[in-house]
Amino acid sequence: MNARVITLINQKGGVGKTTTALALGAGLALRGYRTLFVDLDAQGNLTYVLGADGSGLAGKNVFDVLMGNAAADAAVQQTPLGSVLASAPALAGADLVLSAVGKEHRLREALEAVQGQYDYIVVDTPPALGVLTINALTACTGIIITAQADVFSMQGIAQLYNTLPTVKKYCNPSLRVLGILLTRYSARAILSRDLADKMGDVAGRLQTKVYATKIRETIAIKEAQSKRQSLYDYAPKSNAALDYLAFVDEFLEEEEISNGK
Repeated sequence: MNARVITLINQKGGVGKTTTALALGAGLALRGYRTLFVDLDAQGNLTYVLGADGSGLAGKNVFDVLMGNAAADAAVQQTPLGSVLASAPALAGADLVLSAVGKEHRLREALEAVQGQYDYIVVDTPPALGVLTINALTACTGIIITAQADVFSMQGIAQLYNTLPTVKKYCNPSLRVLGILLTRYSARAILSRDLADKMGDVAGRLQTKVYATKIRETIAIKEAQSKRQSLYDYAPKSNAALDYLAFVDEFLEEEEISNGK
């Protein structure tokens, strides 16, 4: 059975995309699923938190894989927090060097080498719609959009809305937005509640939904990341850990429904 490839995306930075990628992958692992992380962001934040080598000096990384210089299964690094195709600084120049015909399909083709080894592949993307993000959209079976309840997140989603039909037409006909996950959420803020309601209208235009689970703001997230620990290990009773586990369960429940289980 092929792995489900889930891409985390939003053109706006600072909306919890990497945090959610880590929490989703780690949560799936806690639920017994074999999970691989793929870090396509040149900043390498996911790679750093996982404790993988992102320098390109000690082993192969996802840039080597995209360039055809390494097979994906040979480039996977094993860390205490899970398996990962690590980021590399060279990803910053990907738009310049990935220019051959079929460049949008590099990641999808590379992941074929590891499909049978994992149940889920979680892809973190840069906050831009360049060749790396297009690769992630082409390779995935589903998209999760992370957003805050603010106008800038809504603008980022609107830009994505204009891109998805083209990707779906030319690269990935089965592309589907699984949902919008609200992060750094405060139920006490009237503006947050109002914008969360409006986010439902945005989701409707994308033919998707806003996840019922919302991720509350907590300092435990940054503390866990600074210590390179899973949020579930560092602060298992924190609001964010409880929220993310609830989100993972919501995600899995809908996966079962969509797969007819």
